[in-house]
Amino acid sequence: MGLAFVAVKVARADPDLVTPAKVLFAKPSLPSDQPTLAIGGYSKGCLAGAEPLPLDGPHWQVMRLSRNRNWGTPRLINYLEKFSNDVAQLDGWPGLLIGDMSQPRGGPMITGHASHQIGLDADIWFVPMPTRKLSAHEREIIPAVSMLMTGRLSVDPAKWSDQYLALLKRAASYPEVARIFVSPAIKKQLCDTAGSDRTWLRRLRPWYGHTDHFHVRLECPPGMASCIAQSPPPTGDGCGAELTDWFKPKPPPKVPAKPIKPVKPPPPLTLTGLPKACTDVLYARDAAIVAGGASGEDALGKLIGQDETGASIKK
Repeated sequence: MGLAFVAVKVARADPDLVTPAKVLFAKPSLPSDQPTLAIGGYSKGCLAGAEPLPLDGPHWQVMRLSRNRNWGTPRLINYLEKFSNDVAQLDGWPGLLIGDMSQPRGGPMITGHASHQIGLDADIWFVPMPTRKLSAHEREIIPAVSMLMTGRLSVDPAKWSDQYLALLKRAASYPEVARIFVSPAIKKQLCDTAGSDRTWLRRLRPWYGHTDHFHVRLECPPGMASCIAQSPPPTGDGCGAELTDWFKPKPPPKVPAKPIKPVKPPPPLTLTGLPKACTDVLYARDAAIVAGGASGEDALGKLIGQDETGASIKK
């Protein structure tokens, strides 16, 4: 016990300030044994005392288990449980397939995201949950499905239905939601078909890459001073000129008069670029494993010590 304590003290006194932070935060398999705090901003921060979303619930299943990214603040866990129940009971949606949330201690990730660092972001697939429980292998290989037409910035009418509008409207209906990122084509489809009730559209923000899932971002928890909030979305429904700009053709690249000198890429983000409290989060002792959850199984046991499957990383 004494040697272990000394080792932790040394690590904290001499943190790794050279290795990229995304490498360091990918290593812990468990959250820190600390009170829950979202620290810093969505794209530059970490998460103390994270809680897991159980891998299976009444109306959800977690995907890509090998990534160990089903962690968040209680605010995010509560939102996903509430949303999944409401959309199933009130809108007839079969259930949610949950993609990436945060790592056990938040922070930057090696693959996939610039944000998702403070336990307030979650990806939700457009593919509805099947009626049976998926195996761990299936959760690694089943692909998310784009709602767009191949090679075009428009929704595929063979895939899209009003159920998706109801799904996204429900997702945006909770006061704790700050933004929901979707493809510009999906945002346009919503603008064209939302009808007279349009207040919720303000929270639906167009962004690159969100063709096969939508990305929910929650507000900072009330009174949590360590969490840096994002500015609110612009007023209005977001269906005007700002959306039209996404569909304008890109101008042809200009030929420079002189050869352009290659720009040296910025150095990778290290611990020094994150809030100071993130060093304590990274080196804190592991939290105890909590058993139980909606499935009645150990919510963490399937992840602890699990080897990488070797499956390619997919959204």
